[in-house]
Amino acid sequence: MFFVLSKIFWLLASPLHLLLISLLGGLLLAPRWRHGRALALVAAAALALIVFSPASALLLRPLEDRFPRRPEIMPPPAGIIVLGGALDERIAAARDQVALNEAAERMTEGAALARLYPQALLVFSGGSGALIDDRAKEADVARRLWRELGVPDGQIRFEDRSRNTYENAVFTKKLIQPQKGGVWLLVTSAYHMPRAVGVFRAQGMAVEAFPVDYRTTGGSDDFWPPGDGSLAIRNFETAAREWVGLVAYRLAGKTDDLFPKP
Repeated sequence: MFFVLSKIFWLLASPLHLLLISLLGGLLLAPRWRHGRALALVAAAALALIVFSPASALLLRPLEDRFPRRPEIMPPPAGIIVLGGALDERIAAARDQVALNEAAERMTEGAALARLYPQALLVFSGGSGALIDDRAKEADVARRLWRELGVPDGQIRFEDRSRNTYENAVFTKKLIQPQKGGVWLLVTSAYHMPRAVGVFRAQGMAVEAFPVDYRTTGGSDDFWPPGDGSLAIRNFETAAREWVGLVAYRLAGKTDDLFPKP
């Protein structure tokens, strides 16, 4: 139920959707409602702010900077957990080809870590995030990709039932049954790491963050206008969804901290 409600909620609460609905509604209602024009102007101004200001980077930076990058040299882990979200299972099934999205570093870094630590188990966690047709699974595409990249079959495991971050943690724990004291690296996008770590910790797994897929540079240029309006909107949506997700997961009791830290 939580998964279904979250999908429906975000369909309605997405900042871009809300602003477009407000803009269109304000314009349509302006002749009969005296506040219609004001609503449309506010929505248009908010869209312009997202497109032409560093608002998206300012929302993403605290998320991405929460967990630092891992050092190049570290003790060998017991395993590496890679969370889904970097593959498009629908396109992969339709085109019979691995389809990666802008979070591809989750998959490539996972494969690189497996090569660096050949004794560590490499685990992919991700089923389908589709609300209606969930037959295509990310795990199937991940299996094909890692085989093509030369990761040995004996080193990898796949969890293909999860539909969100909470289920990633629950089903992955059941799959690997981690031993106490073992170090498990958690690989996911830097902006997603606080919520992911919080959920795995709440399930009793002491994971170590290995953030990838940064959307900000971490430098002063993050405070300049983005220069790419479509990218600014996507990053704003990503940041807003993650902040809302942190609050929702804490209220639902799926994490123990509102903003988990190292």
